[in-house]
Amino acid sequence: MPIPKWCKAALGAVLVAGALAVAAWNISLPFYSFSAGPIGDVVDALLIEDATIYPPNGELYMLTVALQEVNVYEMIAAATDPHVDLVPRTAVRPEGQSDEDFREAGLTAMDEAKATAVAVALEELGYEVALTGDGVEVAGLVEGTPAGSVLQVGDVITAVNGVEVNLAPDLTNLLSSLNIGDRVSISLERSGSTETVEVTLVEHTEQPGRPMVGFLATTRNLHTLAPPFDIEIDTSNIGGPSAGMMYTLAIIDVLSEGDLTAGHVVAGTGTISSDGSVGEIGGVRQKVVAAQAAGAEFVLVPAGNYQEALTAKINSIEIVPVADLGQALAFLRQLPAA
Repeated sequence: MPIPKWCKAALGAVLVAGALAVAAWNISLPFYSFSAGPIGDVVDALLIEDATIYPPNGELYMLTVALQEVNVYEMIAAATDPHVDLVPRTAVRPEGQSDEDFREAGLTAMDEAKATAVAVALEELGYEVALTGDGVEVAGLVEGTPAGSVLQVGDVITAVNGVEVNLAPDLTNLLSSLNIGDRVSISLERSGSTETVEVTLVEHTEQPGRPMVGFLATTRNLHTLAPPFDIEIDTSNIGGPSAGMMYTLAIIDVLSEGDLTAGHVVAGTGTISSDGSVGEIGGVRQKVVAAQAAGAEFVLVPAGNYQEALTAKINSIEIVPVADLGQALAFLRQLPAA
């Protein structure tokens, strides 16, 4: 008995649909999903030699986001999840950057954050230390920004609008005081010569309302001068600079008598600059959600991220905005004993 034409057509449609479903699963879209990532006790990550340690009674948690490329199904799931944000791939990594280069850039940013945290914490504790670098190196360019036509990978920026910059976090801090649309003068070293270029600041791809030049920044020849003792921070394979403030607080806590946490569970996120400024970060909503899930009573966030943090779907944690290390310490020092 011959197979009816309608049956053949239906079978063909099923096969086509199946093929399309498989293709949709295997094809990555030009987006990343931001979701709550793992947390870690920053005190446990510290390795300090030849110093008296004062373990805290409470907890200091650093926060992360899970970053994942998505296919069609994952994009639909992320779009319907209030705890997940979708971000264009070009807002996270420069076009054409390899997976390995992307990973290395994140690890380099973490190394800079750790070095800055050590220097800032020891200075707060009264030690004479200095964090130095030979300028801010252009490690990658963000596609479609004005910087792409005037900067080159490998350029070393030494000043912006006549203000000397030696460290990548300090450049970020300097730019935060400017506005989107401002035209800035950048002094740089390129192939052994000194040049000056002008660039118009554009809106940050990850943090709306914040200006950026449009490149990935690392410090050239970063090192700390005259630390009084060895401090190492074990970060495993976590990348990025956003744990800088929490590492700074943890070092201050364990090297000081008393207990900054007063026995409470405190989480936080934010970059740290050499002057103690706390800088904005990406994924703040997801980090607040992670803090609540971990049982934190308070979460410290950069002042510039505060309004965005308030949009997180949480109900049992206090969000505390801080603009610098001084504000973070002042909040912790007024906490009543748990």
